[in-house]
Amino acid sequence: MLKNYLKIAIRNLIKNKVYSFINIAGLAVGMAVAMLIGLWIIDELSANKHHKNFETLYQVKMHQTFDGHRGTQDALPYPMGEELRTKYPDFKAVAMSDWGSGHSFVIGNQKFSKVGHFLDKEGIDMFSLNILKGDKNPLKDPYSIVLTDEFAQILFGQQNPIGKVLKMDNQVDLKVTAVVEKQPKNASYQFDYLIPWHLQEKMNPDIKNNSWGNNSFQVFVQLKENVSPEKTNAQISKVVLSHFKDDRLMENSVKPSVFIHPMTKWRLYNEFTDGINTGGFIKYVQLFGIFGLIVLIIACINFMNLSTARSEKRAKEVGVRKAMGSGREQLIGQFLSESLLISFVALFFAIGIVELALPSFNKLTEKAVTLQIDNPIFWGVMIAFTVFTGLLAGSYPALYLSSFNPIRVLKGTIRVGKSASLPRQVLVVMQFTFSIALMIGTIIIYQQIQHGKNRPIGYDNKGLISVFSSNDLMKNYGPLQNELMATGAISSMCKSSSPPYTTWSNNAGWQWQGSRPEDKSVIFSTIATSYDYAKTIGIKLKAGRDFSTEFTTDSSSVILNEAAVKRMGLKNPVGEPLKWDGRDLKVIGVVPNMQMDSPFQAVMPLTIIFSKDWVNCICLRINPNVSASEAIKKMTPIFDKYNPGFPFDYQFTDEEYAKKFNYVELIGNLSLVIAFLAIFISCLGLFGLASFMAEQRTKEIGVRKVLGASVMNITTLLSRDFLKLVVISILIASPIAYYVMQQWLQNYEYKISIGAGVFLMVMVVAIIIALLTVSYQAIKAALANPVKSLRTE
Repeated sequence: MLKNYLKIAIRNLIKNKVYSFINIAGLAVGMAVAMLIGLWIIDELSANKHHKNFETLYQVKMHQTFDGHRGTQDALPYPMGEELRTKYPDFKAVAMSDWGSGHSFVIGNQKFSKVGHFLDKEGIDMFSLNILKGDKNPLKDPYSIVLTDEFAQILFGQQNPIGKVLKMDNQVDLKVTAVVEKQPKNASYQFDYLIPWHLQEKMNPDIKNNSWGNNSFQVFVQLKENVSPEKTNAQISKVVLSHFKDDRLMENSVKPSVFIHPMTKWRLYNEFTDGINTGGFIKYVQLFGIFGLIVLIIACINFMNLSTARSEKRAKEVGVRKAMGSGREQLIGQFLSESLLISFVALFFAIGIVELALPSFNKLTEKAVTLQIDNPIFWGVMIAFTVFTGLLAGSYPALYLSSFNPIRVLKGTIRVGKSASLPRQVLVVMQFTFSIALMIGTIIIYQQIQHGKNRPIGYDNKGLISVFSSNDLMKNYGPLQNELMATGAISSMCKSSSPPYTTWSNNAGWQWQGSRPEDKSVIFSTIATSYDYAKTIGIKLKAGRDFSTEFTTDSSSVILNEAAVKRMGLKNPVGEPLKWDGRDLKVIGVVPNMQMDSPFQAVMPLTIIFSKDWVNCICLRINPNVSASEAIKKMTPIFDKYNPGFPFDYQFTDEEYAKKFNYVELIGNLSLVIAFLAIFISCLGLFGLASFMAEQRTKEIGVRKVLGASVMNITTLLSRDFLKLVVISILIASPIAYYVMQQWLQNYEYKISIGAGVFLMVMVVAIIIALLTVSYQAIKAALANPVKSLRTE
């Protein structure tokens, strides 16, 4: 029986080549989209699961209230690690870590700059790092270093790296004690090397003097077996507050509350609102999962529509089979076997499409996903996926065709009228509703991206570069500045605590005239800098002046941005006295709101203070009369001279600022691809339906032409019904898309207003696409010779 089913199914595929091609192509593209999105979702859901302690690892976080807003942070005070390790028995292990920073390593004449972490020795086992070579406890010696296999290969090639000595930052020699496997791309804790936490304490002795109010480090913990995280949270919630006894501001306003956040949620559930975990990237995983299913459904609808549209051509086959004794179950089996055959043929084309698309897809999504064709589990999943697709696509046609009455069929009285075509029309409307909604959403996403890019940033980020600082650069800053200026490559330079495209420090405790005690909890972003900051960054001051060598009082001066002036309520800010960190300061200038963090969020109040020692980078303004490449060429030997232990690594500010849009552009690009493919599959089905309708109405068209109908009349007649369905789809899709995108835009403070223009544009585009799709078949039918169609009458 099965052999007979397959034989008939193959004959029907060969007999109806055009419709078979449309069905297979539509299903193949739909399945390929679903597979690509599925690979992306699996990669996201499997993040960090390579860690053996995945279920028991946690990151310590803290809720605090500043200026009435409950925020959540990863940055914690230095004493936190030892406090948790010695006073709370729930923890199997505790590891302190920095945030990951770039360090330089010299091998012979070669210099390498990579990013790694200072990490407690317990971190190796906590993160279950796979040690490929070397000591099983590799961070016990303060002057040791652990390399990833990838970085070890770069440094030493095929040589055994164990025991080799590296000079870090031209300051300290470190011995390679182990090589570990490189972390997967979807791992949250990434590094090229690990350095013992105790070395940081030796290199920076003042770190031990950091108070409980200086939040600058990460803390990771591993719970003991069968310990409840809820119970642990209750025990540690007041660990910070316990060190601020009799501090009314901390007790009544800031209210710090410490808790542990499981590794199972690091990747996808990392957003907090008012102290509540509200999700995170999981919403996009769910959204694109729905998109993938929608595209697959659109492809299945094509199959349903074309199969039921051709029902008259198979009606006699059904009648004869039923008259010969076939039951309805057998007919359903026959039609389902055809849909399953088409699905399996489509599967192999889909795998080919995915293989071709994966390099571009990985580049788009910054992933490294692959098709594991040699894995039996992969084929098991693919077979189940294909059977599901085949049953989904073939169920309605099988039930519909097998329901025909054999007597009416064989008498020739069965005709497909409006009642029979209504389900097809509903399915076409569903297809285009999904596709049009995706088009509207994609356009709104791109409008929001452009809105952020067009936002004034408050400074000139063109021709501005930053270089991370080092001890050698700070020792030789004066000669470095003189020689760089003498080359004519730069017009100005300054020292700063953070690069121009971001801020690395936030501080509370500021006081101003008229401020209340609770205002000391207001958070201000803080930049420490030297002379010529405004000139170098390209800021046009709103009032006052920049830090200058002409004044000897700048060490007790501060510059505010407009948001800070507004928050303090200062009408004439220049000259106003402020207090912070036990120091009396005076406002000497006001700068515009500089966009240094998210381009879609409100600008934070900013204080710019003068400091010669709080330096993390050097900012340089390239001379506008010199090309960037020529300027870099002139600067390189000077930096090599004064910073011999480091390669000359620099960042262009405009390029770094553009990276702030990567996340939302990823969403936009994925939406664009899915919307395009959804429209393509919908139009493929529309083309097939138009082709069949033109074939079905051949004699009617012949009669109309004989009676004087023009080509335009015939084309309009055949296109009108399809255009009605597209217009209905637009009317349904528009409010749905409007609601969904309004909810999405609520994630951003700086956002667009959705106007009618986007809906009108999509309506015009959708109608044009539909017209182009059906007009070929309509015009072809209208131009046909009526004599051929009426010859038998």
